[in-house]
Amino acid sequence: MKAPDLLELAARNLRESVLRNSLTTVGIAVGVASLVAMLSLGIGLQEMAGRRLAGSGLFDTIFVTSRQDFRGFDRGEGRNEKPEELRALDENAREEMRKISGVVETFPEIRLMTEVRYQGKMNFAFVAALPPSARANEAFEGMRGSFFSSPTAQEAILATEFAKELTPDPDSLIGKEIIVRYAERQPLAGGSASAGNDDDVGDSFGFSVVRREQPLKIVGLIEREPYSGLRTVSRGRLFIPTAFAESLNVLQFSDLRGATRDTPTTRTYVSLVVRVESPSRVEAVQNAIKKMGFRTFSVLDATRSMRRFFAIFDLFLGIFGSLALAVASLGIVNTLVMAILERRREIGILKALGASDADVKRLFFVEAGVMGAFGGALGVALGWAIGRLINWGANVYLARQDLPPEQIWSVPWWLVLAALAFAVLVSLVSGLYPAARAARLDPVQALRYE
Repeated sequence: MKAPDLLELAARNLRESVLRNSLTTVGIAVGVASLVAMLSLGIGLQEMAGRRLAGSGLFDTIFVTSRQDFRGFDRGEGRNEKPEELRALDENAREEMRKISGVVETFPEIRLMTEVRYQGKMNFAFVAALPPSARANEAFEGMRGSFFSSPTAQEAILATEFAKELTPDPDSLIGKEIIVRYAERQPLAGGSASAGNDDDVGDSFGFSVVRREQPLKIVGLIEREPYSGLRTVSRGRLFIPTAFAESLNVLQFSDLRGATRDTPTTRTYVSLVVRVESPSRVEAVQNAIKKMGFRTFSVLDATRSMRRFFAIFDLFLGIFGSLALAVASLGIVNTLVMAILERRREIGILKALGASDADVKRLFFVEAGVMGAFGGALGVALGWAIGRLINWGANVYLARQDLPPEQIWSVPWWLVLAALAFAVLVSLVSGLYPAARAARLDPVQALRYE
């Protein structure tokens, strides 16, 4: 039997039992719709997480720390090495990292607690330093005011929450001046032995701590935390340029840690941030820094776990979404079995006219496939509509909570094709038993059937 004849017979048979076949097709559509709606939500949530991380500027960032600070905590890394054999994270190391191919910039993470004074009132706040590249961060989109005018500008950007503690009208702070009090690290010219003890030997180097005050001009206000709150400096309430913060020579934890070393005047860092040209270069730069003897971490390390989580999440959504399609497959079996009982005489005539068992099987397969194709197409459209509705409802809820809208739903082209193919495949599998049963009919008995 030729393919056009099969299609013509299948179309005619499906038109004869319109109600039954339509209900079966709708059952397939509902199953495909549930599958598409659930997977589109899983894909949308994954894309939203990816957008947030990409917009935070973390995908092209590597965080570097010294193994001296984590000696004894790493599993096998640096545990058996002597402290003097572990390299310090100092200015020389920073300059060496800057020369690695693909590196755009390196800068320290600076965050400290300070006393902030405005109009005679005192507040405590964490001050964090931001490089010029932070301007592209999503937290500064739509900010009130402006970003720093230069890397060394004596300017500050405030978190709106902290600005409200300074004045009931935060916007009025833009252009005003605040005073920040901090501890400055100053090197000593030399040292002396302790009085009355000839055995004591004084250090030839050291540093002192001096209290300083620095006026800052407020140039902007932001609502959200930079870098999506995933970095230490994100939790600052007052932000200043990194280059300016370095010029202040602020006392850091690393200074106290290094005070007992042989060369306490050598400046070391708690951590360095290395930005690369693109996320594709992160792994190569990370490996080069590890060879220098430092610990590294990047968001790509964390996204491996995130991708594993979303893969399992999508799998479970797909399983639950397929349950409705499995139920619909029973409807296909029922419809085709009933068709066999109603069309025994027709099947007998086909066989008497020379149709083989394979021809009868193909006929029922085509009917099942057509129902699957129509049901799949209708299900994709219905699933798309359900996803849009859920996304709209979620954004209405976010708006009521004073949160920005999000796109938590996505239907990529491959999901559409996969859903259609899956619907047709399930329909064909469901048609196996009815087709085999129809092919086994004895033509003589089928012609005698009334």
